[in-house]
Amino acid sequence: MQLIGMLDSPYVRRVAVSMKLMGIPFEHQPVSVFRHFERFREVNPVVKAPTLVCDDGTVLMDSTLILDYLEGLVPPARRLMPAGGAARLEALRLTGLALAACDKGVSILYERDQRPPEKRHRPWVERSLAQAIAAYSALEDAAGRADPWLQGAGPNAADVVTAVAWRFGQYYNAELVPAWKFPSLVRVAARVEELPAFESTPVD
Repeated sequence: MQLIGMLDSPYVRRVAVSMKLMGIPFEHQPVSVFRHFERFREVNPVVKAPTLVCDDGTVLMDSTLILDYLEGLVPPARRLMPAGGAARLEALRLTGLALAACDKGVSILYERDQRPPEKRHRPWVERSLAQAIAAYSALEDAAGRADPWLQGAGPNAADVVTAVAWRFGQYYNAELVPAWKFPSLVRVAARVEELPAFESTPVD
């Protein structure tokens, strides 16, 4: 399998780390949707990262859909998402919050870096930031209950996406999302980032 996309995308990094944790071999192709648009389009005409090229040539996109497929390839003991019940519901809730933080962070980043200065819309940035802060605040509450992981005795899908979301926010928008306001989230994310699957998958 081939994973297409840059690791500065939280969605690409989420998939790459998850594949390593689940023990799924893959080849990472660091292709940018900006700098390598035509090359990316040759693989996926939609040009959406992450893109996963399966062993049979099927092309998948969207990190959540890719991971849903990948979880079905490994035995239950290696899956990151809880199978059902309250644990799965909580994992889905945390995942939604983390992805919302990522989505709003991307909105802020694109408004700042991709739109000409004279066309930037400050109210949109403020609205996106408020939504990101709300998501991080909810994750902070959950992180405050971590012992030491968000759910259970080991890291799972919620830990992965939460740490990825936090790292992305601090990499691009640290001045807007001050770490001192989220001490529990900082602590949990730092623990997750120490896992070999994370250390070998740095933001590039």
